[in-house]
Amino acid sequence: MPITRSRFSELLGFEEPPISLVSSEEEGRGDYVIEHLRLQIGDEVVRGILTRPAQVDRRLPAILYGHSHGGGYAIGARELLDGREYLVDPLGPVFARAGYVTLAIDMPIFGERATVSESFAAKALLWHGKSLFGQMVCEHAAALTYLAGRSDVDPKRIGAFGISMGCTLSYWLAALDDRIAAVAHLCCFADFRTMIELGAHDGHGIYLTVPGLLREADGGTIAALVAPRPQLICIGEADKLTPPLAVERAWAELAPAYAGMEERLELVSEPGVGHQETPRMREATLAFFEKWLR
Repeated sequence: MPITRSRFSELLGFEEPPISLVSSEEEGRGDYVIEHLRLQIGDEVVRGILTRPAQVDRRLPAILYGHSHGGGYAIGARELLDGREYLVDPLGPVFARAGYVTLAIDMPIFGERATVSESFAAKALLWHGKSLFGQMVCEHAAALTYLAGRSDVDPKRIGAFGISMGCTLSYWLAALDDRIAAVAHLCCFADFRTMIELGAHDGHGIYLTVPGLLREADGGTIAALVAPRPQLICIGEADKLTPPLAVERAWAELAPAYAGMEERLELVSEPGVGHQETPRMREATLAFFEKWLR
């Protein structure tokens, strides 16, 4: 039986913390603006980086950006501005020039929060029956609340985007929160049971370990909770985190949720491509958000 949203929320220990703006500093870049934010999330002040068009005269569509892992603990939200080796180029300026307000925050153990190791943080939470990824999803939801509350954002036109860790962060939050109108996620959609069967699961960090999850849900059934909202999935067929069999099984669980509305579910599958964004994925992402957020 497919998992319910409420049960998935329970497994994650989902509880959105309060969020408020502490400070904002603007940096003009010609045709777009960077806002360097300090956000109070629960008991911690967290760095946020936001990009937007320089000229704003109406409420704009927005994108909640989930940054990746890739062992780049010092990077965090700076990925929005600096990119990563597996991105075509940094997406903050690209989204701003396309007319979107885009926000990324440092996830726990990343960016300015890289003060303890992933193992240190994850083990402490696991011993309490919680997960580091559950904490990340909760804080990502808080970032969504801040984004939706901005005067320059149309709260009905907010999308989510992420690659790798940010992929899972984006579609898992979309599974829980209807405020995400459309989600595009790259390079991490797979059936986790199959990943274990293939011996591929150790490619993920311990941050993603959610106690008891696979007794009740997997990648496809979680992504199915996003329906009927539009969803774009991009994978490389030579990516160790998206083995073809694991993608096939996850897709088989996801596709029935979009029966009769197949135009809302898209898959870009790149033969011979590893763990990276491709120009075709980039083109599909921009076209996807143009279609569903405009």
